[in-house]
Amino acid sequence: MRILGIGNAIVDVICKVDENFINQNNLIKGNMKLIFDQNEFKKLLSNLKIEKTISGGSVANSIVGLSQQNNKVGFIGKISDDVLGEKYEIGLKRENVDYIYLKKKEKLPTGTCLILITPDSERTMCTFLGTAGKINESDISVDAVKKSEMIFLEGYLWDEGDPRKAFDKAINYANKVAMSLSDKFCVDRHKPHFLDLVKNKLDITFANEEEIMSLLNTKDFKEVIKFAKEIKKLIVITRGEKGAISIKGNDINEIGVKKNLNIVDLTGAGDLFASGYLHGYLNNFSQRDCLEEGKEMSSKIIQQIGARL
Repeated sequence: MRILGIGNAIVDVICKVDENFINQNNLIKGNMKLIFDQNEFKKLLSNLKIEKTISGGSVANSIVGLSQQNNKVGFIGKISDDVLGEKYEIGLKRENVDYIYLKKKEKLPTGTCLILITPDSERTMCTFLGTAGKINESDISVDAVKKSEMIFLEGYLWDEGDPRKAFDKAINYANKVAMSLSDKFCVDRHKPHFLDLVKNKLDITFANEEEIMSLLNTKDFKEVIKFAKEIKKLIVITRGEKGAISIKGNDINEIGVKKNLNIVDLTGAGDLFASGYLHGYLNNFSQRDCLEEGKEMSSKIIQQIGARL
């Protein structure tokens, strides 16, 4: 297997709603709300007509992107043996992803993200992590990790308890390790641990400019380049309108962005950038060409709704 992803197994549930639904449920249009109460989430879901379900999650999106580029890939993510869990598994297998997890009935249901689309095409999200965030070391197949050229992890899943033990186990047996820092909130919450990972355990770190600068407590991007040069690890950074950059020691490569795109939805832009970059990396492309592959994939995804091509 070329690459094994380990991350949050979240079913994206897409529903069309009117403006009243957003207001009546005290949601902020265009934002994402984390819901911790299972009953509150069930109540919300019971009033909706489901248009479409997609097997989502950040690393899962990247893994599907890699599969669509004809790479042999796998994914480990925790689901429950319920209706949405079954849909999640079927969705990944349909994309030729080897889903390496035997689902069973869990205390919590399969993780779900409600994507509520109003008539103006705005997306408002409600996420209930469910059992996805309870992944533990017994969920990690050592055999699958060893047989993969690389594992790909997500910062979203990192936590002090069981998920951290799961990550440590996977890292210990991996041939190479790539990880996305996921978002600034994750970085701020786990800064000492993330810094240790980037410096000592990861072969490739994916971040956007805000995340990496938060990790290093700096507002000067030159400090990021200096740090990356010193640790001699591959760091790949997306910089919005400034394009993207990869740094490994003194080997620094930069690319710009594609112009005149019909941008519809930025969901999944970072996930698909990572899939394009990793496709190039696994197939021995030059650093510049790896960045170009990432740009190509992310440019496609932001011109459509959702995080799947």
